[in-house]
Amino acid sequence: MRLWWMIPGLALLAGCQATPTTLPSAEPRPAAECRWEAGDIEPREWVRRALDALEAEDFVVRDTELALGLVSAERTRTIPGYGDRYDTWERTGFFGGVGLGGGRRVSTGVMIGFGGAGGSITQDATQLERVSVVADPGWVRVSRDIQVIDWRGELSETRSGSDAAFCGPLSQAMRTAATRETP
Repeated sequence: MRLWWMIPGLALLAGCQATPTTLPSAEPRPAAECRWEAGDIEPREWVRRALDALEAEDFVVRDTELALGLVSAERTRTIPGYGDRYDTWERTGFFGGVGLGGGRRVSTGVMIGFGGAGGSITQDATQLERVSVVADPGWVRVSRDIQVIDWRGELSETRSGSDAAFCGPLSQAMRTAATRETP
C-alpha cells in the first residue's frame, strides 16, 4: 500500500505552530528599590561606589566597564544540608547518625565516626549570586540572579534575586558613600 497521498496532509500539519502571545520576562519583577535616579552624580562615580559597596558585602568583582557604567560581581556560599531531595543516598552527618533498620527484623542503632564519600560534606550545594549595576546619566539599575548548584555540579534552582531586601541596603550604601576626587 502506498502512502503517498498522506504527504500533503503531513506537510500541512507541519506548518501549524502556535506562537506565544507574550515575550518572557523576569519573575518576580525587580523591586522598585533596584532602580533610582542618578541625580547629579556621574556614572563613573556610581561605578566606584558600587565597587566599594559590593566588595564590602564579600562580592568578587568580575568585570567593570567605566565607559558603559557597568559593574559585574558574584559571590558564592555553601548551603549545608541542601542535597537533592530525591536522592536515595543515605544521609549521615559528619560525626554519625541515628537509624532504624528493616528487613526480617527491626533494628535500631547509632553510628559514630567520620562521614565518607556519601556523607553530608560532599553533598552540600553551592549558591551563586551574580549582581550587575548599570549607571547612566539618568538612572542607576541593579540586577541580581541566584543559582543553586547541587553537589554533583548540576543546576537545581535559579531565580531572580532583585528584591527590596537586597537592593535597599545596597542603594543606601551607594548613596551615602563619600565622593572621591577624580585625578
